[in-house]
Amino acid sequence: MKIDAARFLKDLHDLRAIGAAGVGKGVVRPAYSAADVEAREWLATRMREAGLKIEVDAMGNLFGLAEGTSILLGSHSDSQPEGGWLDGALGVIAALEVARAAQEAGGPAVSVVSFQDEEGRFGVTTGSTVWSGALDQAEADGFTDDAGISLAEARKAAAGMVTGPVDPAQFSGYIELHIEQGPTLDDSGEQIGVVSDIVGIRDMKVTFEGQQNHAGTTPMQVRRDAFQAVSAFNTLLNDRLRNVVTPTTVWTIGHVSLHPNASSIVPGKAVFSMQWRDGDSDRLARMEAIIRETAEEVAKTRGMDLSFGSMLGLEPVAMDARLQDELAQAAEAVAPGKWRKMPSGALHDATNVARLMPVAMLFAPSINGISHAFEEDTAEEDLIAAVEVLGRAVAAL
Repeated sequence: MKIDAARFLKDLHDLRAIGAAGVGKGVVRPAYSAADVEAREWLATRMREAGLKIEVDAMGNLFGLAEGTSILLGSHSDSQPEGGWLDGALGVIAALEVARAAQEAGGPAVSVVSFQDEEGRFGVTTGSTVWSGALDQAEADGFTDDAGISLAEARKAAAGMVTGPVDPAQFSGYIELHIEQGPTLDDSGEQIGVVSDIVGIRDMKVTFEGQQNHAGTTPMQVRRDAFQAVSAFNTLLNDRLRNVVTPTTVWTIGHVSLHPNASSIVPGKAVFSMQWRDGDSDRLARMEAIIRETAEEVAKTRGMDLSFGSMLGLEPVAMDARLQDELAQAAEAVAPGKWRKMPSGALHDATNVARLMPVAMLFAPSINGISHAFEEDTAEEDLIAAVEVLGRAVAAL
């Protein structure tokens, strides 16, 4: 199997042009946006040109199918609101290139997927979660984004592409190439990461409701300021998690919404996202208990009403041993001594697909460890090395 590096890089840059942010190489292509749908239509055209049959399920997950039983490769093509050009897109375009190279070489059969809403506009890796059967479509349709738009309403934007359900039984396994989204490979000067396992994640919204009031005339000692409750919660939480977590455990308050969000009004309501990740399910549960207890204490102390949203999350997942071995052998052939086995601290669609079939993942370096930002980038020689490793591993299966 011979990878066409020039063809691969051209497709990667052509996809970047759809939803280009105009800042560096950044893209703005959130799930179901006009740019996201345009990108999926472009990908469908490229898949057809590669001789693949196009199928799109109700969520908008886009498949380019080879005949008969095949190995499934891919990732996602939606982005964060301020996204990098390689997050997800690398895996989809690499999959397309390997599928073309495999056809030109007379096999093996390779199918391609771009999952929808991996970035979580409506939850956590929503498209692959529904496809894997972990979440019912009707339940997912009730999810809303930060603007209050339901998934059911949003996915109408791609309704014209839908062909029907896609049967996972036709795939022998799934391999996802992705950028690392962290500094390990870049700091070490290594080109390839063969993923050993993916951490688990928990994500929920928390709401403090106090009393909206005048910012100039309300004394500090009588305020029921919802934002001050968030601040107190964050400070307490960092201290109380200290004896539970490990150096690789992370937790984040990434989104805060204040009401009425005006500079001369004491905020009466604060809704914020609470997310935590770890490779151990028991530790994730212990963290949840501490998070809830801390929020309840802050609410009681500060006179707040407290509510918790639905808990979203996925369990830690180990990668398939056989697929890992093939990737490791290919990595040594392409980048001798410049690769490592490593866990993934980021969540990926492979977590959900593991419910259905053997899965594995491959990482390319992220320059300065930056991702989920317009500055996200990877050296072209590292991108080419990664797709060559993927092609070698697939050829050996």
